[in-house]
Amino acid sequence: MNKQELIAAVANASGLAKGDAVRAVEAVFDTITAQLKKGDEVRLVGFGTFAVTKRKASTGRNPRTGEPMTIKASSQPKFKAGKVLKDSLN
Repeated sequence: MNKQELIAAVANASGLAKGDAVRAVEAVFDTITAQLKKGDEVRLVGFGTFAVTKRKASTGRNPRTGEPMTIKASSQPKFKAGKVLKDSLN
């Protein structure tokens, strides 16, 4: 499912007009992104938790030349599925 299919499914399930569903889905994504940028986590009980993890700087190898290179530290988004979501899949 891509973003447009998600928007269509939300519009269909909620009875919203497609334009309203677009704004609703975008608002959810924007809110989650803003909270993660602030360093907060977003906990949706039963669904899962979005959080940010810090990756340390490390040394890797350039695949073309084999020369060592430095990989800078970064922040990575992480999602951990909740119990209800896990149980619904099994």
